[in-house]
Amino acid sequence: MITTPLPAGSLRATSLNAARRTAGLSAVADDQVDVLVVGGGVTGAGAALDAAARGLSVALVEAEDLAWGTSRWSSKLVHGGLCHLAHGDVATARESAVERNVLMTRTAPHLVRTLPQLIPLHGSVSRRSELVLAAWLHAGDALRRTARTPSSVLPPPRRIPAAEALALVPGVRAADLRGGLLGFDGQLVDDARLVVALARTAAGFGARILTHVRARRIDGGGADVVDQRTGESLRIRARSVVNAAGVWAGELSPDVQLRPSRGSHLLVDADAAGIAGTSLVVPMPGESGRFVLLLPQPDGRALLGLTDEPVPGPIPSVPEVPESDVDFLLAAVRDALGQPLEREHVLGSFAGLRPLLEQRGRKEAADLSRKHAVLTSPEGVVTVVGGKLTTYRKMGADAVDAAVRASGLSAGPSRTAVVALVGAAPRRHLTNVEAAAPLVAKYGTEAARVAALAEFDPGLAEPVSPGLRLTAAEVLWAVRHEGALDAADVLDRRSRIGLNPAERASALPVVEELVERALPGVSD
Repeated sequence: MITTPLPAGSLRATSLNAARRTAGLSAVADDQVDVLVVGGGVTGAGAALDAAARGLSVALVEAEDLAWGTSRWSSKLVHGGLCHLAHGDVATARESAVERNVLMTRTAPHLVRTLPQLIPLHGSVSRRSELVLAAWLHAGDALRRTARTPSSVLPPPRRIPAAEALALVPGVRAADLRGGLLGFDGQLVDDARLVVALARTAAGFGARILTHVRARRIDGGGADVVDQRTGESLRIRARSVVNAAGVWAGELSPDVQLRPSRGSHLLVDADAAGIAGTSLVVPMPGESGRFVLLLPQPDGRALLGLTDEPVPGPIPSVPEVPESDVDFLLAAVRDALGQPLEREHVLGSFAGLRPLLEQRGRKEAADLSRKHAVLTSPEGVVTVVGGKLTTYRKMGADAVDAAVRASGLSAGPSRTAVVALVGAAPRRHLTNVEAAAPLVAKYGTEAARVAALAEFDPGLAEPVSPGLRLTAAEVLWAVRHEGALDAADVLDRRSRIGLNPAERASALPVVEELVERALPGVSD
């Protein structure tokens, strides 16, 4: 069941735009908030929503844009923790299954779809390994049942014959294929859109969402920040501070020691990979519980990932994918496909940095725990690190719990397990939204409002560049209601056109013109 706590017709309450940002900056300069969240990724946005839904006054500052960092560089999976089960970490796998259920059945069913996943059984996968893989899948299904996710959302796993495996993933190598293991998990339409939905829902509860505002220094009483757009400095006073800056958390709280790990993905041609609606999960030879994933995307592309490599030294603003990672990923999936993917099939790439907590005695990035940690400094700053996208809600709730304890605030327990995000509705209702299916997949119930923009100006229904799915109406919506302040915010976060450099370049002039046109006339 979905609980929608915001009043009907609450678009004004949840809209993020330049005018609201200016008003929010003015307000926080004159007031003291209960909770200041630093970081506008999925964990920070989740913490802001958690605190605001408890009735606390909240401000969130983000140095760049919502989902600027790791939160837009994920595999876009909402998963039940197969890798955790493979490593015997049942507790983390169960937490993942519970949080997956929350997203898929209560808070964001409009943003998460059911994803079939095929593990091909070639001769290189021994019968013993097949039994182990099947046991992991069935253990994961048991956790799915304990989390009360219905089989209509995530069907139970099963073994399938080779003919069915080839029908689901035509690109699989037919030679030496004896069948496959078919499981099911959740997949986000877009990880960055989840972050935007969280931030807007938090705004609906009164949180002030302030992007392009960099925290220079934080302490138990607030933060010294600078408006990146004007250069103005100010002090935000707060009764509690949550550091959710991800891989940059240690720069604000030096007592937190992190060992970032790079997860690289390649954007590839789905037709060349022979993949459509079912993903391909390829076990890594000789590495128990580690897989390479080939994940279909809604736009006819596919993601190939991912690596797990330590990243020493300074944290880059935008991580680059080294040539060694490209070679590794293409080689890792080569034997599973009938026609190997080559470099000419790679359309783009991206890498995210996991904020893993330093642990003594752990040398490899893959050995570091994926559990999240909530640390409270002597002066009361709460830092939340680790974890993963699927468990963002639990991470945010734990961080706010710690902030409430540290500061003595009066607040009840977390409510976010039943707080529907903007655009959410039961799956059966989404089919009744009067808008094209691709719009509904991105905006949920708000898709009709986006489509309505083109009713007043038919030109807004046109794509920003031939062959692209992003329309002019969506650009205006991003500026007026989703907090986009420039063309990069639109191309790289509110849509994912930026993943393909050529497509980004073709769309940029039109998007820049639309953003310039929309910013002065922001309205509801």
